[in-house]
Amino acid sequence: QVQLVESGGRLVQAGESLRLSCAASGGTFSTNYMGWFRQAPGKEREFVASINWSGHSTSYADSVKGRFTISRDNAKNTVYLQMNSLKPEDTAVYYCAGSTRYYANDDRSRYDYWGQGTQVTVSS
Repeated sequence: QVQLVESGGRLVQAGESLRLSCAASGGTFSTNYMGWFRQAPGKEREFVASINWSGHSTSYADSVKGRFTISRDNAKNTVYLQMNSLKPEDTAVYYCAGSTRYYANDDRSRYDYWGQGTQVTVSS
């Protein structure tokens, strides 16, 4: 029903910036809470950032605070992740997730929909 499609991932050098996008379709009004997760090779999927429907409440992993910014444009049914000052440790597949709930934060079990992921590679 609900589809999430990420885009924007690519190879960049350390210190550069990148903006990821997540376009939602098919019942987008049922997707209240959105989040970004990432998974590096050989590691568990980890929380990156999340945002509520209005965009007034956001949450970030300690590792990305001050560098990443999550935002959303409900008119475009799109969620963004602005990534600045990228580091090699940011290299991972980034996944967009959506929840029908009003609050999900970093609990991936509370998310109902997931995108296919977009690769972000940061070279040193």
